[in-house]
Amino acid sequence: MSDDTLIQIQELIDSAMSSLKTAHALLRDVTGISDAGKEKHMLRAGALTGGGAPTGRVVEGIFDGQNMVDAAGQTYPVPANYASKSKLVEGDGMKLTITDEGKFIYKQIAPTPRRTALGLLIQEDGQYKVLAEGKAYRVLLASVTFYRAEVGDQVTILLPENGDAKWGAVEAVIPRHIAEAAAKATVSGTTLHGQDGELSPDIG
Repeated sequence: MSDDTLIQIQELIDSAMSSLKTAHALLRDVTGISDAGKEKHMLRAGALTGGGAPTGRVVEGIFDGQNMVDAAGQTYPVPANYASKSKLVEGDGMKLTITDEGKFIYKQIAPTPRRTALGLLIQEDGQYKVLAEGKAYRVLLASVTFYRAEVGDQVTILLPENGDAKWGAVEAVIPRHIAEAAAKATVSGTTLHGQDGELSPDIG
């Protein structure tokens, strides 16, 4: 394939992406419906600049907790096992290479700053979530399965340091029976003293 043909293909792709952006904008104007979270990922995806020159088509985008969203708003499914084992966090910059053989190869290229939160694993509306900091964060089923977590277990999740998030990445799991045993051990080592009901260590 000649260089002129490759340049023409790239120009067509750029033109198509520009048309998609315009179409999305017009649709938002007409319907008044806007997904603020997705728009945030789209804007960040447009600012990514990946390195290297792998063979095949390359798409860059932002991980939204389940999929990768590119600058045009197109979503690409990220394998749940890969996202779980890599502990991808909502807001991470990614690069997708679609090889000539049709394989999808994902790579994290711009990790977002992270923080941790401790919460309780629950099941709501048929989905696993972690209740932490007064909010229920969705987690991947693959992560729950990988860590063999059960409802009621304490779970440490990774969240983006800045901004709001809908998803958390499972970092570690404390099984419920271990957490309950630790709590009982702590309580059994204290007794009530005085009329005010204050808990104090039992040193007798």
